[in-house]
Amino acid sequence: MTDTTKYVPYEERTGNESIVYFTRDISPEGIKKAYEKVSANITGKVAIKLHTGEKNGPNFTPASWVKKVRETTESLKDSAIVETNTLYDGDRYTTPEHLETLKVNGWDFCPVDIMDADGTVDLPVKGGKWFDHMTHGKTMVDYDSMFVLTHFKGHAMGGFGGSNKNIGIGCADGRIGKAMIHSKNGNVWGVTEDELMEKITESTKATIDFFGKNITYVNVMRNMSVSCDCEGTAAAPVVTPNVGILASTDICAIDSASVDLIYAMCEKDHKDLVERIESRHGHRQLSYMYEMGMGNRKYILIDLDNDEARITPAKAVEGVKPFKLIK
Repeated sequence: MTDTTKYVPYEERTGNESIVYFTRDISPEGIKKAYEKVSANITGKVAIKLHTGEKNGPNFTPASWVKKVRETTESLKDSAIVETNTLYDGDRYTTPEHLETLKVNGWDFCPVDIMDADGTVDLPVKGGKWFDHMTHGKTMVDYDSMFVLTHFKGHAMGGFGGSNKNIGIGCADGRIGKAMIHSKNGNVWGVTEDELMEKITESTKATIDFFGKNITYVNVMRNMSVSCDCEGTAAAPVVTPNVGILASTDICAIDSASVDLIYAMCEKDHKDLVERIESRHGHRQLSYMYEMGMGNRKYILIDLDNDEARITPAKAVEGVKPFKLIK
């Protein structure tokens, strides 16, 4: 195994290339533009999996943006937002607390399904080394398609929170599945570094195998604290510049591209987030997704703002402005 604390440059990666779309337009219109490039297989009953955050969190993708995208996009007009309860005792630990938090944060504009409110379902993990199944929220299997709308940021334990973390942790139910991922030797938070990245990824694989081609991914690279949205108002101040929005049907490719965009920034802009990713072995999320056959680490980055020309991560972050919180 390669050193999972180290970044693997693009030219050292092997395998095929997937398509990843990119726009600098960080807005509801930008999300819609990116989503529509990768939504051909989003049909039937649609779940929107996103991170709704703790009460009054400052950094998650604004609910008003998602509301506008949902209302103006044909395939999403009858969709539901889906979440599961948390393993930690916070604002989303129980279903009533969770529903109240959703209301406070503005997510009550459409149906919201706390998928583990009434039980769980076990789905197989094919080829896993830690799990042969993962326990998810019971109602996840009631949906035909899933739109994974991710606020890309850092994470206290995972290094970074991209599409993989969004569904790997976010679709596992709050009592059994999340405990399977995090607990070890009697310590509810005993799993760290490579083992944690691999367990998150195996949980994700159960979800994406269930949906097959009927799942797609958008990463919003805005307000990227080194802290997850689960830390709410206690999140570390944002110092990393906003970048843009990415979309792909390949989960490994979109998270790889998102990390590449961070590394393509200058040292002062990416220092804190790079340290967070490397110190937590976050790169193991990417290499393990590839090893598990969940997608490609190589990709063609398509610039939606410039006639869909192929660009490099360095070109994509050219001219990013130092972060300034706009309220």
